[in-house]
Formats: sequence, structure tokens, C-alpha cells
Amino acid sequence: MEHGMKASRRSVLKLGLAASALSMPYINRAWAQTVELNMLAWYGHGEPDMVAEFEQANNVKFKPKYYAGGDNMLALIAQSPPGTYDVILSDAEFVQQLNEADYIDELNPADYPFDDFLYDEWKQFPGHWRDGKLYSAMVRCGHLGVSYNTKAISAEEAASYKCFWKPEIKGKLGHFDWHLPNLGQLSLYNGNAQPFDIDAEAWAKVQETATSLREQVGGFFDYGGTFNSLKNGEMLAMAGIGDWITGVLQRDGADVASIVPQEGGIQWTESWSIGKGTKQPELAKKFVQYMLSPEGQVHSARMAAYPAFAITRSGRALLNEKDPKEAQRTGQVDGAVNDPIVLIKEGRIKYRGLPIQQSLEEWNDFWSEYKGA
Repeated sequence: MEHGMKASRRSVLKLGLAASALSMPYINRAWAQTVELNMLAWYGHGEPDMVAEFEQANNVKFKPKYYAGGDNMLALIAQSPPGTYDVILSDAEFVQQLNEADYIDELNPADYPFDDFLYDEWKQFPGHWRDGKLYSAMVRCGHLGVSYNTKAISAEEAASYKCFWKPEIKGKLGHFDWHLPNLGQLSLYNGNAQPFDIDAEAWAKVQETATSLREQVGGFFDYGGTFNSLKNGEMLAMAGIGDWITGVLQRDGADVASIVPQEGGIQWTESWSIGKGTKQPELAKKFVQYMLSPEGQVHSARMAAYPAFAITRSGRALLNEKDPKEAQRTGQVDGAVNDPIVLIKEGRIKYRGLPIQQSLEEWNDFWSEYKGA
């Protein structure tokens, strides 16, 4: 009886191993089909709220590398072998530099829904095209203006960048630590219609304006520091940002808001490019197409890390259907006074760009001096 039981166990074991052997090739094939895509992007773009549906539908796993600021992005690519990054999210003003350095592939315009874009000028976004060829697809945008604690600064006061000099917030004004949005805002405050295309005299005045603001400043912050200092009231106003930070805090009930002041605001614009040397060009293209689909646009607009505007008609329509509260909050509703498209058409929004009449290094050097003052 005991011998029989041992034989039975051996038989069962053999059957089990045989069954496993039959099933293993199938499992291995499934595992082999899971493709890893390397992403270089601002924080949040490779998180589940953004990519889980695409991953599941396409048997893909994203491996994101996050950066803060275009200079950091360029440095990371320069330090990596070609083909390291399959998809690259870039601020629009840096696309030209990606192109000039031969870091990104040409795109076929027919692959992307430009006819669905909300604003005609976005179809030929500055820097995304070169000699009639497309190199990057705009995917989302937002507006930078006055971001403030609603208990410390009134909506009327926040209607001008002048509120940054309010005596009561001395030592409680923060800067998002990137020179382009901050100096661009101060350039608008000085009355420059094209904040990044200014002559030597206007540039000198921007530096004077910044210097006069320095004693108000309580710190320079990265994304996490900006978020936390506004959340805990350490900072009562923040220059260089907008709803991409305060919108997340508002969802959590914080007493903060962002508005485009009377002097105007600056549009940040993010775009997807396909990395030069990618081994997965078709899958990379499919992902960019997904992010421009109505579903992808809703994920983008509601992104947990930082919200944005949908840039397609179908994306905006689906956002209003799925999350009318968020659509209303951000003005992405026809007839809203803060409708981003209306603000652009009224001339109140300028695209963030690189300095035209000065070098990028000159602006960066001044920013470093300003921080150290």
C-alpha cells in the first residue's frame, strides 16, 4: 500500500511536470511579447493613471526616467547612447535643440490628428517643424500666471504680478526654480509684448525688476518643494507656475488658486518626440497617437501629477462628458471667461520660448546670480 502511494505520487509529479512543460512555452511567449519602452519625461507621465490602459492593451511596460527642466533633459540624452529613449516628452521650446542635436526622428504628419486640434496655430507649432518636416507632436499645454494663497492675496490683487511685491508676503514668495517662466513673467509685467524677444535695454530692466523683488523671496523650489510649500502655507505666492501645481492642491481642498493676470500669462507646451535609434518605432508612434486620442487627452488633462488643457476637440468633449467638474474648473467649456482658447485669441497668452536677443546662458547666468543674492 505504501509502495503504491509512492508510485502514485511519482505519477502525479510526472503529470504535473508534463503539464507545466506544455504550458511554459505559452507563458514564455507571453512574457517575451511584453515590450519595454523607455520614456524620458517630466514626472508623472509614466505613472499608471497615464499609461496603464496603453500598457495593458499593447502588452507594454514603460520604464520612465524623469527630469526637471529642459537643460536637464538635454544633458540626460547627451550622456546616453543613441536609442536609449524610445519616447521623449519635451517642453516645446526645446524641440529645436533636440532636432539640431539629432536626438529625435522625423514624424509623418498624416499619423497624427492635426485636423482635430482646437487652435489652428497649434498645428504648425513653433519649432516643431523644420524645412516642412515634422519632428514633434504637441500633446498638452497650460498657462502660467499668478499662483497664490487665497487667504493672503485677494483675487483682485492677484490680477496683477504687482501682488508679488505685497509687503505682507515678504519672505513668503517662492520661485519655481527655472529661469524661463520666472523671467518671462517679469518681462510681461514690464510691458514687453514678446517677453522672450527683448532688446538689451528691456533685458536690463527685467533684471532690475527681478532685483527689486529679491527681498520678497523665501525660497527656490523644485516640483515637490513648490507643491509642499504652497500646501503648508510656507509660501503664500509662487512665481513661475500656474494651475499645473495649484490645480492638484485645489483637488485636495487647499486655499490656493492661479489666474492669468492683466499683464498676460505664458503658455507651457509639452510635446512627444520619438527618440533617434529606437528599436520600437511603431510602438512609440502608437503611444504618441494614443496620447492624442480622446481617451489619452482625458488622462492628460486629469493627470495626477499635474493637470493640463486638452488640445483636441474630441479630447475636450470627452473631458466634459467624463469629468465636467474639472472641465469647468479649468475653463475648458465653451463660453467660460477663462477658456484657454479665448485667452489666446484675446492676445493675453504668450508662448514660453528661449531668449531671442540674448543667449540662453545669459539668462541662466543672471538667474544664478539672482538666486545667490
